[in-house]
Amino acid sequence: MSDAAKPTLLVIDGHSLAFRAFYALPVDSFSTRDGQHTNAIHGFLSMLLLLLANEKPTHLAVAFDMSRQSFRTREYAEYKGNRGETPVEFRGQVPLLQDALRAMGIRTIEKEDFEADDILATLAARGRADGYRVLLVSGDRDTIQLVNDDVTLLYPNTQGVSQLKRYDTDAVIERYGIRPEQYPDVAALVGETSDNLPGIPKVGEKTAVKWLGLYGDLDGILAHADEIKGVVGQNLRDGRENAVRNRRLNQLVRDVELDVELDELEAKPIDLDSVRPLFERLEFRTLMERVTKLAAGEANGTGGGVAAAAPVAPVAAEPAPAQVAPTSRALTGDELASWLERAVVAEPAGLGLSLDVLDGHVIGAGIATSDESVRVPWQAGRADLEPFEAWLAGDAPKIITDAKGQLKALTRSGLEFAGLVLDPLVAGWLVRPALQEKSLADLVSFHLGEKIPQADPSMLVPEEGSDAGAPEYAWYSLRLAPVVLRALSENSRRLLAEVEMPLLPVLAAMELRGVTVDHSELSTLSSELGDRAAGLAQLAYAEIGREVNLGSPKQLQEVLFDQLGMPKTRSTKTGYTTDASALADLQDSNPHPFLGYLLEHRDATKLRQIVESLDKSIAADGRIHTSYGQIGAATGRMSSNDPNLQNIPIRTAEGRRIRKAFRHGPEFAELLTADYSQIEMRIMAHLSGDPGLIEAFNAGEDLHRFVGARVFSVDPADVTPLMRTKVKAMSYGLAYGLSAFGLSKQLRIERAEAQQLMREYFERFGAVRDYLRGVVEQAKVDGYTETIFGRRRPFPDLNSPNRVLRENAERAALNSPIQGSAADVMKIAIVGVEAEIATQGLASRMLLTVHDELIFEVAPGESESLEAIVRDRMGHAADLLVPLDVEIGRGANWEDAAH
Repeated sequence: MSDAAKPTLLVIDGHSLAFRAFYALPVDSFSTRDGQHTNAIHGFLSMLLLLLANEKPTHLAVAFDMSRQSFRTREYAEYKGNRGETPVEFRGQVPLLQDALRAMGIRTIEKEDFEADDILATLAARGRADGYRVLLVSGDRDTIQLVNDDVTLLYPNTQGVSQLKRYDTDAVIERYGIRPEQYPDVAALVGETSDNLPGIPKVGEKTAVKWLGLYGDLDGILAHADEIKGVVGQNLRDGRENAVRNRRLNQLVRDVELDVELDELEAKPIDLDSVRPLFERLEFRTLMERVTKLAAGEANGTGGGVAAAAPVAPVAAEPAPAQVAPTSRALTGDELASWLERAVVAEPAGLGLSLDVLDGHVIGAGIATSDESVRVPWQAGRADLEPFEAWLAGDAPKIITDAKGQLKALTRSGLEFAGLVLDPLVAGWLVRPALQEKSLADLVSFHLGEKIPQADPSMLVPEEGSDAGAPEYAWYSLRLAPVVLRALSENSRRLLAEVEMPLLPVLAAMELRGVTVDHSELSTLSSELGDRAAGLAQLAYAEIGREVNLGSPKQLQEVLFDQLGMPKTRSTKTGYTTDASALADLQDSNPHPFLGYLLEHRDATKLRQIVESLDKSIAADGRIHTSYGQIGAATGRMSSNDPNLQNIPIRTAEGRRIRKAFRHGPEFAELLTADYSQIEMRIMAHLSGDPGLIEAFNAGEDLHRFVGARVFSVDPADVTPLMRTKVKAMSYGLAYGLSAFGLSKQLRIERAEAQQLMREYFERFGAVRDYLRGVVEQAKVDGYTETIFGRRRPFPDLNSPNRVLRENAERAALNSPIQGSAADVMKIAIVGVEAEIATQGLASRMLLTVHDELIFEVAPGESESLEAIVRDRMGHAADLLVPLDVEIGRGANWEDAAH
């Protein structure tokens, strides 16, 4: 079952989030006339309303601690003993919060002798077993251990509850360098100050993570304690019992006996008659309005009327009522023409525009000035709508949020369009490239501190009787425009105007064009891969004398480590890992036929999944229409989705077969592909100014042979393939913060050899070393990195006292200007090529962008003209100290056009 089809269970740690809300909001600003403090209740409920709107849970509960006493304090009396007395202002707020939750129909759960975290752990385990998508909200880091493929943790990433960081397994690995189930082992070694659990002296996160990488888990670390040298090793041996105790206490209980079943937690309609008296007593006027809108949304089936938003920072008091969008009226004909004429004069920077779309076609529109909006019902061929069509096709500036899909709908509806000057969603992404704001509602909440009446984006048809629709969305888009623009630096505004906005309609056009794909070719390949996987499975079974489930980690562990007696891989909660990387290392160090067949079987199965995904994506016109993600990646890189064309293997025979299925349409003569050669290394040469790299590129040398000759002190002709491989891995790896350890693992050489290789590299290419050092140091001063073209990426964690956070930020900052500049170059090239094709009136057209490659359909007789355009615009997309080399290929299909 896909995640979208699963029911969603939301479980909140009540005490944890209430305390955070208490300390986030000023006590003096939240109290009733009779003196009852309400800041914790207000902050908690505000967060809850956003969660209900964003996540739309089908089941939910809030867990509370019953007291400070639990089975943990019986075992270790000092557990959480460092916590001071509960602030007097907080007392009494939790019972009132529980009353409010019950009034809203939300179940609260407590269990004597256990903590709220244990309730979260138990419900998460039950939910996963019963097929739920589980969301846990807690400010206690112990809950990280609960994260898995079905359980996500929403963790406050500030001192309050205004912003929640989403931790899935990948996010935990990125943040801590470990898998979620290993977090208790880290906490056992480092200690938990908040729980008064002392750690091993001089053991921090970095050391703990390193030991886990070497020995798997706490038991493994303690078993090898005698091998760990120095003071820290002695500290570990002396503190062994503390670590074991910490690990026992931080292990959450997943089978607490609760007097509730999951189906009893089903979300219930809000009973406003129950909520209103309590909220009036607490003097929650604005929260009452939000609850009322949420209840109205439930009643009409929209799943809630509160905007899905990344909340703004807490405010000192209840916010002033949001500005109300002007009432709209429907206009057509002369009345519409007169209104547009006045509006264009009144708003020289542009009018807001939003479309109502049904089945991919325009059925209506909203147009707005700063103080007025109108609704335009559109139907093809109606003469009274000609003023609207003329305005759309004219150069009058227009502002549309989330514009790409709406531009596609205009094209499908036969409407010409021009004059797009701003998409606030794209501008907002440049302001905050981590992109927590993914919709108009998010932008309005973050930048304006308001909530729009309807959470759904403007691409949906408003529900009948809804407070908001296209005119209101157009009005909010117009209001957002100056706010997001003011938040951008001058260079970022230039990047927005000259690159990102011109790119948007090009991507819309490319998505509509799609690319012809041969179904029979993919079907044949899928069958062959299925047969190969089945054959490899039989060969694997023959090696062990029985059939097993090759996709079952548990069964593979039994075969590999028990039956075959192979060396153990990294320890996990369920045994030893059988992930691809670990098994590849195992096959390299201890080859076995079964393992070889298993790895080949996995490759064949994965490839078949890619092929089937592509085949299912072929539309009725015989073409695949991927969707390009212009925003989202902090570096500026674009993504390909539905289907993802960037995961097609590049160098395998099967990857070549897949690309062979991508063909030109019947009215075109061939495909043309164009690819940047070594673009990131060329940008590295430009940014570092290294004379050696610049010389190599300007002389047209084989870069890696040239570098190899310098590093190994031999003539270029004497650089062996192995030498070239080593310097290639290092050259690219350095730009991504590759360490000597990482290089040794990648090249399968000793760490000492890798360290020597890096020393020799930097001795001969010192400017690269100086540049890489300087990037991070300058970013620590500025708080951000910047590409050649002014794209900024903030790095607030560069000066974090948390070493893991700081080092992760340093690695990302190291590469960001290089990768971001490469992304900018490709976008500039796409815009330039598309514009020049149009200027010259060619029938050839750009279809795809995949990594650093562009793919075109070439009209008969236009091959030379198109190549000239592509070489010129791609080659001159940036003025670097080295040339941008463009490789061109032609053929009947994508593979034959390879270069």
